[in-house]
Formats: sequence, structure tokens, C-alpha cells
Amino acid sequence: MPESPSEPGPRVWVVLPTYNEAGNLERLVTAVREQLPDSRRVLIVDDDSPDGTGRIADRLAEEHEDVSVLHRELKEGLGPAYLAGFREALAGGAELIVGMDSDFSHDPAHLPALLSASTGADVVLGSRYVEGGGVEDWGGLRRFISRGGSAYARIMLGVGVRDLTGGFKVFRRRVLEEIDLDSITARGYAFQVETTYRALKRGFEVVEVPIVFRDRTEGSSKMSRGIVAEAVWRVPGMRLRRGWRSS
Repeated sequence: MPESPSEPGPRVWVVLPTYNEAGNLERLVTAVREQLPDSRRVLIVDDDSPDGTGRIADRLAEEHEDVSVLHRELKEGLGPAYLAGFREALAGGAELIVGMDSDFSHDPAHLPALLSASTGADVVLGSRYVEGGGVEDWGGLRRFISRGGSAYARIMLGVGVRDLTGGFKVFRRRVLEEIDLDSITARGYAFQVETTYRALKRGFEVVEVPIVFRDRTEGSSKMSRGIVAEAVWRVPGMRLRRGWRSS
């Protein structure tokens, strides 16, 4: 479990994992800062992007006191990047930790609603598959894979969350402290499923807030067959694991 910080820091930390997001990063950071004007820190976690994303991140950190950068030497996937960012946020005193994509598929305009919902919940999930939520700019195949993946995970794990593969989340500090981050090894969709499932099994309250997910307009998708396959084979094993069941 991360040590408690010696001094209080910003209450809300927004963790932005990046890999080749040079076309999006500056606009995204600006939008996040506009939506959350008070007591927040934006943490960019860059996996040594060859397109110069890391240099842009460093410049933004120099220009804004509330922006910081965590450089990682290898591209290990979304899950490990988030874990590194979560640990940094906990060490920095965060009370609420936001995870979101860095390509504008997660609209920063949804941030106030998600954070507002966190006053009565332990995990808030920006959901595409509850009333009021949706997806834009996707073809039929990708819609099928996403919705089918969430349904598969929901059925296999026996939970009621509609958008288990969703990655736009707000965690209360105590959730990340109790779900054993060090034992999570998933990288893609499975990482999103596993963090939410662990929170549920520990007895934390998870609520879904509708969001509209939009496909990226800059750069290329990180979706791959390997990411989908990982979720398929990892999800059944999650239910068999011990150690994160509610006590």
C-alpha cells in the first residue's frame, strides 16, 4: 500500500497515458484544465513516444505548475502506464484519481459530472451503455466488439456494470489502496475490467454516468487483436482469483 503523503497536494489528479499523441496532447491538457479549474493536477504518463509527445509534455509541465510528466522507457501497454500514474498520484496526496484516454475519445466536458457523482460513490465509470450514453464515429464491427466485450465480461463475472471495458473513471483513493495494484498484470481492455471488478469484490460502490464516446480524429487507434484476445482469456480467471473478494 502506498505511504500517505507528508503534505496535502491537489485533491484531484487526472492521469493521461500517452503514446504518440503529439497531435492531441496540448489541446487535451488545455481542455482538462478548463473543466477542472481548482485543486487538480494533470499527470502525463508517456511511454517514450517516438513522435515527440514526451517533449510536448515537458513543455506543458514547464508552462503550468499543475502539469507534471512521468517518462517511462518502454511501451508496455495501457495497464502498466495507468498503474505507474496511479502510484504517482497516491504518493502525491490525491483523493480522487481520474483515468482517461488522451485522444479526445473521452470528452473532458464530462469531467464535472463524473466528479460530482464521486461524492456518493467509490468508483465512477463514464459509461457508453447506460441510458444517455453512446458511441459516435464507429463502424459496426467495432461497436460489436466493444459492446460484446462488455457483455461477455459482465456475464462471466456475474456483475451488473454495463460498460466493464470502459476506461473513463474516477477512483477514490481508498479504492486504489485496497485493490492490490501490484498484482495487476493486464494491459488493455482486461485492465479496465479487472480494476472495476476488484473494486466491486472489495465491496466498493461503482456507479455509471452516461458519456458519449467519440472516435479519435488525430493519430491511430491502439486497438489490436492481442488486446481483445487478452480480455477473452483473462476475464474467466478473474473470478477464480482470491485476495480481492469482499471481506
